[in-house]
Amino acid sequence: MDTAIWSNLEFLEMAGDDDVPADMVAEESGPGAQNSPYQLRRKTLLPKRTACPTKSSMEGASTSTTENFFGHRAKRARVSGKSQDLSAAPAEQYLQEKLPDEVVLKIFSYLLEQDLCRAACVCKRFSELANDPILWKRLYMEVFEYTRPMMHPEPGKFYQINPEEYEHPNPWKESAHVKPGFAEHFYSNPARYKGRENMLYYDTIEDALGGVQEAHFDGLIFVHSGIYTDEWIYIESPITMIGAAPGKVADKVIIENTRDSTFVFMEGSEDAYVGYMTIRFNPDDKSAQHHNAHHCLEITVNCSPIIDHCIIRSTCTVGSAVCVSGQGACPTIKHCNISDCENVGLYITDHAQGIYEDNEISNNALAGIWVKNHGNPIIRRNHIHHGRDVGVFTFDHGMGYFESCNIHRNRIAGFEVKAYANPTVVRCEIHHGQTGGIYVHEKGRGQFIENKIYANNFAGVWITSNSDPTIRGNSIFNGNQGGVYIFGDGRGLIEGNDIYGNALAGIQIRTNSCPIVRHNKIHDGQHGGIYVHEKGQGVIEENEVYSNTLAGVWVTTGSTPVLRRNRIHSGKQVGVYFYDNGHGVLEDNDIYNHMYSGVQIRTGSNPKIRRNKIWGGQNGGILVYNSGLGCIEDNEIFDNAMAGVWIKTDSNPTLRRNKIHDGRDGGICIFNGGRGLLEENDIFRNAQAGVLISTNSHPVLRKNRIFDGFAAGIEITNHATATLEGNQIFNNRFGGLFLASGVNVTMKDNKIMNNQDAIEKAVSRGQCLYKISSYTSYPMHDFYRCHTCNTTDRNAICVNCIKKCHQGHDVEFIRHDRFFCDCGAGTLSNPCTLAGEPTHDTDTLYDSAPPIESNTLQHN
Repeated sequence: MDTAIWSNLEFLEMAGDDDVPADMVAEESGPGAQNSPYQLRRKTLLPKRTACPTKSSMEGASTSTTENFFGHRAKRARVSGKSQDLSAAPAEQYLQEKLPDEVVLKIFSYLLEQDLCRAACVCKRFSELANDPILWKRLYMEVFEYTRPMMHPEPGKFYQINPEEYEHPNPWKESAHVKPGFAEHFYSNPARYKGRENMLYYDTIEDALGGVQEAHFDGLIFVHSGIYTDEWIYIESPITMIGAAPGKVADKVIIENTRDSTFVFMEGSEDAYVGYMTIRFNPDDKSAQHHNAHHCLEITVNCSPIIDHCIIRSTCTVGSAVCVSGQGACPTIKHCNISDCENVGLYITDHAQGIYEDNEISNNALAGIWVKNHGNPIIRRNHIHHGRDVGVFTFDHGMGYFESCNIHRNRIAGFEVKAYANPTVVRCEIHHGQTGGIYVHEKGRGQFIENKIYANNFAGVWITSNSDPTIRGNSIFNGNQGGVYIFGDGRGLIEGNDIYGNALAGIQIRTNSCPIVRHNKIHDGQHGGIYVHEKGQGVIEENEVYSNTLAGVWVTTGSTPVLRRNRIHSGKQVGVYFYDNGHGVLEDNDIYNHMYSGVQIRTGSNPKIRRNKIWGGQNGGILVYNSGLGCIEDNEIFDNAMAGVWIKTDSNPTLRRNKIHDGRDGGICIFNGGRGLLEENDIFRNAQAGVLISTNSHPVLRKNRIFDGFAAGIEITNHATATLEGNQIFNNRFGGLFLASGVNVTMKDNKIMNNQDAIEKAVSRGQCLYKISSYTSYPMHDFYRCHTCNTTDRNAICVNCIKKCHQGHDVEFIRHDRFFCDCGAGTLSNPCTLAGEPTHDTDTLYDSAPPIESNTLQHN
C-alpha cells in the first residue's frame, strides 16, 4: 500500500509555505521573537486562522470536500523581501530548522487533528512533517476503524477505495460515534480529546438517534464494531448511519432484533442513509403470526432512504426480510446481500416504488423478490439465484421494471407473473431454473424484452390461463424441454425472438391457446419448430423456421392456427405437418429445402393451403395420405425431387389454381386409393408424367392445363379410374393421355393436342423405347416377356426389341402399361441390338418412388 496517499485522508490537506500568513511570519521574525519558543502557538494568531472552525461554523456545510471539516485558510500575500531577511530567533530557529525530524514527528504523534492543522501553519518544514502519512493513517483508523478510506462524493453515496485510487480529500465534517463503552472514556478525558472537536460518542444507536432529535449534531452516525441487539430503531429524520470497522465492515457491525422490526423508516426519513452493516431479524419464536408485520427493514409511506452495502438476514418464517410498503415509499437499496432468509427476501407492495440495484438475493425460502398490489420498483443488475422457491414473483397487479438482472438456479421459475401483474423485464439472464424460466399465468401480463432465457429444466417461457404477455427480442435456447410453451387458453405476443437448440418444440401451442407469433427465428431444435395441438390456435406469421430435427411446424388434434408469410426451410423432416384432424390456414409461406415433403396432410386433417411457394424438397412438395383432406389453392410448387403433389390411401383433397412445375419427378401422383378434385391447375415442365393416377385411385380432373412435360401428360394405370372434364393437354414429350390395360375413364370436353408423341414415333421408327426413356422414365406402351430368354413379369421388353432382338423366340404380350425396356437397358442375357451400350441393372418400376412419410411423435 502506498502510505503517502494517507496524508490526504483526514480532514484537510496540510498547508505548504505558500499558505503561511505574512503577518505571522513577520511577527515571529520581529523583535522579541527570541524570548520564547512557545510563541509558535500564540493564541493571538488563532482568530486569524480558519483551519479549525467552531462547531457552529460547520453546521450546514457540505461533507464532500475538506473545506467542510476545518476549512482552508484564506490566501495571504507573501511578506516583503526585507521581512524574509530578518534572522529568526534562536529558539524558533532551533525548533523550525534544527530539531531532528524524528523528534518533531514524535511530538506530532501526540496531537489530534486540529492541533496538527495548526502546527502545519507554522512553517514549510512543519507543514511537510505534519502531513506525514503514518500520522494521518493512525488518526483515521483510530476514529473510523476503516482499513481503507471511505469516500463520500455526494449526499447518500459512500464507497471504499484502495489508497492508490484515492484522489479527493476525506469528507467527514462532524459526526456521532456509537462505540459501546467508549462514551464514558471520551467524556471523562476532555483534555485528551481537546484537539478533536465535533465528535460525540454514544453507547447505543437509540441514544445517538435521540441526540439527532435533540439537535446535538447534524446526523452523521458511525456505528463501530459490535453486535447491537433489540434496540428500537425508528428513523424519522434524514440521518446518515454507517458502519465503521476494519476489514469487511458489514461483517463486523451487526444490528439484530429478536422482538420487533430491526429498522423502521418512517415519514421524515426521505434522505436517510444506512450502510455497511449487517441487519438481522432473529425472533425466538420464528413462526409466530404476530411477526407477519416484522422485518429486518421496514420502509413505510413517504420516505426514500438509501440502504447501501448491507447484509440482510431474517430467520422468521412468516415475514419478509425487507418490506417496502405504501404510497411514496421509494427507497434506494444497492449493493446489499439479502440471502438465507426463511421467507421472502424483498417485498414491495401497496403502490411502493424504489430503486434496487446491484444486490445479491439468494437462497431464500420463498421468492427472492415479491412485487404486489401496484408496487412498481426499478430493479437493476441484481443477482437472484439459488432460491428455494421462485426467483421473482409479481402478482395481484404488481408491476416493476427489471433490467440486467441475473436470475438462475431457482427451484421454481426464475420469474413468475400472476393475477394481472404487469412487469417489464429487459436484458436479464434467466437460466438454469429447476423448472421453467418465465411462468405467466392466471391473467398475468408483462413485457419481456431482449432477455437471454436458457438451460432451464422445463420450458423457457410458460404462458397459460388467459395470460397475455409480450415476449419480444429474447434469445430462448438450449432448454431441456421446449422454448415457449403456451397452453390452457394462453395468449401473448411472441415477437422477434431467437429460439434455438431446445430439446422439445421451439414454440408449443395447445388447449385453446391463441398467441400471436411473429418475426421469430426458430431453428436447430432437437424436436420440431412450432407444435400446435389439442385445439391450439394462434396467428403465426413472418417467422423463419429452419434446421429443426423434426417438422418445422406440426398441427394436430383439432388445432386451427393461421400460418402466414413464414419461411420454413432446411428441416431434417417435413416442413409443415398436419395430422390427426389438424386444420388451420397455411398461406403466403415459403416452404423449401426439406429432407421430406414440404407439406404433409393425413388422418382427417383439413387445412386451407393457399398462395405458398413449396420448393426444393428432397421428397415431394405436398403429400396427402391416410384419409387426409385439405383445400390446396393458388400455390406454386416446383423443383421438388419427387412429385409436386402426392395423394394416396383414401385421401381426398381439393387442388385449385396451383402451378406445379419443374419437378424432378412427376407433377401430381395419385395412387393407393387416392381421390381428390384437381381443378384449374397449371401443370408443366415436370420430368415425369404431369398427372399419374394408379392403383385403384379415382380423382376428378377438371379444367386443368397439363403441358410442356418431359414425359406424358396424364397416365392412368393399375386399375385406377378418373373423371376428366375440360382439361387441356398439350406439348408433352411422350404424348397427351395414356391409359393402361383395363383402365376405364370418364371423359368430357378435353383437348388433347400438339403433343410430341415421342413414344409413338419411336415405335414407328423401330427404335428401342429405352433410347427415349433410359431407366428414369416409364413410357406407356405394350410390354412383353420372352420365355426363351426366361424373363419374368418384372422384366419388360418393348415391341421393337421383341421384333428385332427376340425374333423367333417364344414371347408373350403382358399388358399396355408404364415401363422401360429391360432389353435396351442391358439387363437380359442377350444384348440388345437396338439400344447400344448397356446401363446398370435395375428392375422395371411401375410407379414413381413413394414419398417418405413422417412418424408421429407425441411430445407434450
